Amino acid sequence: MRSVTYAGETVTTTDDVAEALVQLTASIAAEGQAEAVSIPIVTDGGEEEAELVIGVGNDVLSAPADWTGEEPDFSWAAEELRQHKRFPQAPAIAVEQPSEDANPDAFWDPDLDGFTRA
Repeated sequence: MRSVTYAGETVTTTDDVAEALVQLTASIAAEGQAEAVSIPIVTDGGEEEAELVIGVGNDVLSAPADWTGEEPDFSWAAEELRQHKRFPQAPAIAVEQPSEDANPDAFWDPDLDGFTRA
């Protein structure tokens, strides 16, 4: 569990939600923008929701929280944050084409009755 500090208040949420929130905040701030998001939190009264404006000018701090007991499953919320259009995406990785010498059948296409490239 993680404590998330925002605008002088501290709330408690799961590790995956806090991690996704920090990454999304940094990504939105890098674009010079700000957006409102909601995250699930745990309070003395049970599970609640917190609304935050993240991005430029809105610092978010995530730190380990003292927690005893069963952790709630907020994986759905972490996934929602990761699906946000501004969540940082992994860069495409260029893959070197294998040489025909390494595997001569690599470019054989039975549907074309031959090789797929000259």
